[in-house]
Amino acid sequence: MAGMNIESSLLTPKGRETRERIISAAAELIYERSVGDVSLDDIRHAVGVSKSQLYHYFNDKSDLLRAVIEYQRGGVLEFHRGVLESLSNIEELELWRDMVVAAQTSRECRGGCPLGSLVNELSELDGDARAQLADAFDGWEKLIADGLTRMIDSGALRPDASASNLALSVMASLQGGLLLAELARQSHPLEVALDTALAYVRSFAPGSWSA
Repeated sequence: MAGMNIESSLLTPKGRETRERIISAAAELIYERSVGDVSLDDIRHAVGVSKSQLYHYFNDKSDLLRAVIEYQRGGVLEFHRGVLESLSNIEELELWRDMVVAAQTSRECRGGCPLGSLVNELSELDGDARAQLADAFDGWEKLIADGLTRMIDSGALRPDASASNLALSVMASLQGGLLLAELARQSHPLEVALDTALAYVRSFAPGSWSA
């Protein structure tokens, strides 16, 4: 049945809605379990569609995974964009930190980063998925870097601060903190990781000394 799926732009409104339901269900199942533990049959049973309907929208599991990556990318960036797109000072960065911790706490620290978990599962097995995930993380990191650049331009951070390096530090701390919080089933590791990253950012505030 592979090769029979059609472009989303050519679908009817009902077809697009069905396709989105399939992607949403697949994303949720994979996030809760893992890529390897979720079959196409699991997904179609969750949505209530036939095998022929599923293959109408997706060639195979790999094709569906591409859509899941984009779905998770959109959700993750939308969550962070609200604060990061207008980031202009340390206080707003702290607000973002609190938002991230609160979100993880509300889930009882069950499940880490929706994109990070896909990296762990797919980066060594699927080159196309790895490239797609790398692009998603680049966009996420750029969102942070752009906010830090505004902080430099406004004088909240010194001109010698590197927005790209600081963004990488924040991203690495976030991902590591999410992983350890999931393992410990408590938010403390995430709080410590983000606080350490923010302390590094603060070290570039005017009047602060940075090695």
